Amino acid sequence: MKKDKTSRTPVSQQPFEVEKPTDTNTIGGTVSIEINGEKMHVPLGTTILEACKEKKVHIPTLCHHEDLCVAGVCRVCVVEVEGFKTLQAACAFPITSPIKIKTSTPLVRKARRYVIDLLLSEHYGECYSCIRNQNCELQDLAHEYGVDGYTFGHVSKPTYEKDTSSYSVIRDMSKCILCKRCVRTCIDLQEVGVLEAIDRGDKTHISTFMEKPLADVICINCGQCINRCPTAALHANDPSDEIWEAIDNPKKHVVIQTAPSPRAAIGECFGLEAGHSMTMELNTALKRIGFDGVFDTNFTADLTIFEEGTELIIRLKKALVDKDASVKLPQFTSCSPGWVKYIEHFYPEYLDNLSTAKSPQQMFGAIFKTFYAQQKGIDPKDIVSVAVMPCSAKKFECNRPEMNSSGYKDVDYGLTTRELAKMIKEAGIFLPEMPKSHFDSPFGDASGAGLIFGATGGVMEAALRSVIEFVTGNKTEDIFANANILPLRGFEGVKYVELPIANVGPVPEILKHLVPSWDFLKGATLKVAVAHGTANAKKIMEDIKAGGKFSECHFIEFMACPGGCIGGGGQPIPTTPEIRKKRAEAIYGEDSSLEMRKSHENPHVIKIYEDFFKEGPCGHLSHKLLHTHYTKRGKFIA
Repeated sequence: MKKDKTSRTPVSQQPFEVEKPTDTNTIGGTVSIEINGEKMHVPLGTTILEACKEKKVHIPTLCHHEDLCVAGVCRVCVVEVEGFKTLQAACAFPITSPIKIKTSTPLVRKARRYVIDLLLSEHYGECYSCIRNQNCELQDLAHEYGVDGYTFGHVSKPTYEKDTSSYSVIRDMSKCILCKRCVRTCIDLQEVGVLEAIDRGDKTHISTFMEKPLADVICINCGQCINRCPTAALHANDPSDEIWEAIDNPKKHVVIQTAPSPRAAIGECFGLEAGHSMTMELNTALKRIGFDGVFDTNFTADLTIFEEGTELIIRLKKALVDKDASVKLPQFTSCSPGWVKYIEHFYPEYLDNLSTAKSPQQMFGAIFKTFYAQQKGIDPKDIVSVAVMPCSAKKFECNRPEMNSSGYKDVDYGLTTRELAKMIKEAGIFLPEMPKSHFDSPFGDASGAGLIFGATGGVMEAALRSVIEFVTGNKTEDIFANANILPLRGFEGVKYVELPIANVGPVPEILKHLVPSWDFLKGATLKVAVAHGTANAKKIMEDIKAGGKFSECHFIEFMACPGGCIGGGGQPIPTTPEIRKKRAEAIYGEDSSLEMRKSHENPHVIKIYEDFFKEGPCGHLSHKLLHTHYTKRGKFIA
């Protein structure tokens, strides 16, 4: 049999080299095999692991992950294949001819046990105090295979110094088991390339360029490495102790905003299957914990549609009417801090294409310490602003030095979904049993458009729901059934949509000071695109550089994480394509149940323009608090 070649392509797409079978047990493109004495047919090139999954035969794995290419390095998944002298790694064995497989012989069980014992011998740490206790794949395997001691010894002190330089990701390589999931995630899935295996033999370890701290390399803080690490070698930088301290301080007024993706996923931390939205139950839990105000990030997502959409209209007018050659199109979304950092590192010449609108998280932070402080009569210095996000990069974003347009640090702390679940458990609360309650005033309810920001394509769909009605004067439902813009949904890496504008309507009152007429858009075709995961973002950026199709777009949504925010680096572990799909379904299901599903219909957003941002979208005050600019030096300028 030919030696399998390691590939950087996901298992389901691997171009295995196979010879045309001549055995009578092969039928067309399938092969007849036996697993533990039971016969079945599988397509040529199917791995033993995939075949066993189809047969409901459990094979333990550590280096394997559904999102990543084959590695075959941990050897936990070994099985016996008749005719082979040695055990074979199930994840890396492509079936190209009839074979007989045994998955639980004494030799297999003994080999797996030895592999686990060897991994534990170099894995430093006490499980009870580990951040991944009870959610660690190595711990689970040790329990599954009856490991009750250290056969080959155990390290008594850390092998490597912990890297705490990043606001987002902490590296504790003393807990690393060299599965290389993080390497494959960073190089293959995200195409960033911060992590790699260094040295050889027993000196092999995972590190960065020249062994530099994460804060000093091109890490985009997306946290995708965390979500695929089987142990606690990688985890988020947790600020929950500081938040508890603020809650317990009677002089502090602690407010929290929750994004839609954590609400669609946090139930998984309490034993629920993926796909259960916990929005109203979470509101109650946060109030019981002691937060003084609980608010919906969807409110500022609606605000983002006004600000970012208005900015796009201004750019189009300058380009099409004023013939201003300096205007940069397509306009890129800027609400994903991982994507923003990616473009700063890899495509700084396109920074002027980024929308100047801040992310919904940062908009809310600025509003908390200005408008909200005024409404409540609270000194802004006494307000502690917390954001619950699906994203580890949000921790970096809120700590950027220019994010202080309110005169204070706009968002004090970013919490991941996992960290909030831990706080809720620490408070003795079982989230699924909580009664439902609404968000607090003065911001009120938000729209379904703001809600779907959580899934890839959601920002673009939210924008188009409003832009269609702003420009044409017709209902979005006249073009897309139930205002669901389905071509923008789903997990295809890159999506492209054209929207012809046959007729135009009157300009809404809130925009008349900027655009007196839509005539310049009559007969035009709006071209938009969506990409999720920075590997897909790279495809679009390279196409734009080459003057390809995407260079003709007017607006492009970029999200750093696979699946968008529902697959963020702060979401519950594990993550798989199926889990991300169910989280997205929970978000879209909640959106479809709402009466208010368009950002421009949100009366609370209209009111804040009437009472506070009186010059309207992209006015002087909104520009100061809700926008920021970029330079080719890769830094924000407030």
